[in-house]
Amino acid sequence: MPSYPIHTVATAPEEARPVLGELAKTFGVIPNIAGAMANSPALIKAFAGLFRQVHSGTFTEAEIQILLLTNAVANSCDWAVAFHTMLALKEGLAPADVEAVRRRGIPADGRLAALSSLARKLIERRGHVSDHDLETFVNAGFHGEQVLEMLAVTAASTITNYVGTIARPPLEGFLQPHAWRA
Repeated sequence: MPSYPIHTVATAPEEARPVLGELAKTFGVIPNIAGAMANSPALIKAFAGLFRQVHSGTFTEAEIQILLLTNAVANSCDWAVAFHTMLALKEGLAPADVEAVRRRGIPADGRLAALSSLARKLIERRGHVSDHDLETFVNAGFHGEQVLEMLAVTAASTITNYVGTIARPPLEGFLQPHAWRA
């Protein structure tokens, strides 16, 4: 089985270093999952570009965190569940809603429930969602175009979730309170 070291800016391949530096500025640290991604400069550069686009779209940061947490749970990625739990709580999401998603349920908040439910269905059904699923999403106050925007969030989280599953980066100390097991 291949081993994937957790890179720092100093140890990463040259092409991956600027991205790790950018992530360090964003988060104050280089998340272990990014250090693992840096083993492939092509992957980390693609991820960083997609990450920027996801966070400059029409969803609020709280909505993005519900999407990313839902996707991490759907993809059974322990590291990403812990990370997005921390960020979701930091964004002010209700702890009960965050815990519901972690248990593979849906938030009590109707708008977040529609968002989380559609995100999970997109992954589980590989994009084959029903007209009813889309109508429920729009009736919760979202726009049809945001279904397509969700695909960018899903792509970003799929990269993270799959790296987490393959490379198995250790959970940082600050994420330990949010540890989760599939």
